[in-house]
Amino acid sequence: MTQVRMTQPRIILFSFLVGVCGCGHKTSGTPPPPESSNEVLLTEDQITKIKLKTEVVDFQDVDNTIRTNGKVTYEDQKVAHVFSPVSGKTTKVLVTLGDHVKKGDPLVVIESPDVGVATSDVGKAKADLVAAAHEFQRQKELLETHATSQKDYESAANDFRKAKAEVERAEQKARLFRQGDVTGQAYTLRADLEGEVFMKAVSPGMELAGQYGGGNPVELFTIGQTDRVWVISDVFEFDVRRVKLGTKVVVEVASWPGRSFEGKVDWISGSLDTNTRATKVRCSFDNPDGALKPEMFATVKISVDVKKAVAIPRSAVLRFGDQTVAFFDRGAQGNQRRFERLPVTVDEGEGSEWLTVEHGVNKGDVIVTSGAILLSGML
Repeated sequence: MTQVRMTQPRIILFSFLVGVCGCGHKTSGTPPPPESSNEVLLTEDQITKIKLKTEVVDFQDVDNTIRTNGKVTYEDQKVAHVFSPVSGKTTKVLVTLGDHVKKGDPLVVIESPDVGVATSDVGKAKADLVAAAHEFQRQKELLETHATSQKDYESAANDFRKAKAEVERAEQKARLFRQGDVTGQAYTLRADLEGEVFMKAVSPGMELAGQYGGGNPVELFTIGQTDRVWVISDVFEFDVRRVKLGTKVVVEVASWPGRSFEGKVDWISGSLDTNTRATKVRCSFDNPDGALKPEMFATVKISVDVKKAVAIPRSAVLRFGDQTVAFFDRGAQGNQRRFERLPVTVDEGEGSEWLTVEHGVNKGDVIVTSGAILLSGML
């Protein structure tokens, strides 16, 4: 039997080929390892499961943010606080909470002696004026014939002027009452504007104090519209110069976690509170669904010093030791995607959700904006 004898060079070549074939077979079944310890390879299924999100780096509106607190209020031209001008007893309440009323709709009927008194006061004042006018004319004629004294003439003139003033006073008071409907002593109070009845503090049989009766009147109804509301906030003295009319404002309220409402500054007070050293800033918001309700407390973010710059979201930045890092999507590698962790330099002093890039990131890069912490744990 003939034996095949292999020389040393042939043995070396044979071993190399066996190794290459073996390695090639192993590679086809297992993904290649990451090229460095700062890289992670993930399949599309893994990316979906950990809810990884990426974003292309571009120019953004970067700003600083003044954070403060505020309270939602009605826009003052769209709310009416209804009081009764007359004292008396309610006989009918014609609306209830949540009703939508139009301007001039009846709200409540009040049986009031004030109405009768006001009407009789006008009649009495007019009668007194007629009598005072006659006396004044008589004294004037007598004075011309030297049949009366200057003192009596001046006294008649004063009485005439007082009678005229009393008529004006009585008519003005009666005119206030005539804002409603008067039938005998029944006074019907009507709505001053269209809106929803947000508050009702009256019921049949209640005794009411009138605004013009010298008592302590209570608010009977609050009627308003909330399709547009205000948020009043305090801005401290050292930040006032940075806030301008028209500045963008974002507010958040506890009732709607995760939702932001965008508006703008439309008024800045001209004075400071002596105790808080802050000034009032009013911000207006469209509120078509009524989500912002008056008296809600709000977290207010006022954007200032806006500029255009290459920036990345704050959520993309991680602290790794003494470095600031971010994960970059380097594209597909086989049936996986490669993510690389690299140091970056950003301006973290800005209060915006966007951080200006100083080094390490270029426009057009794809960075991880959500899930970067999970990627870091895989290294």
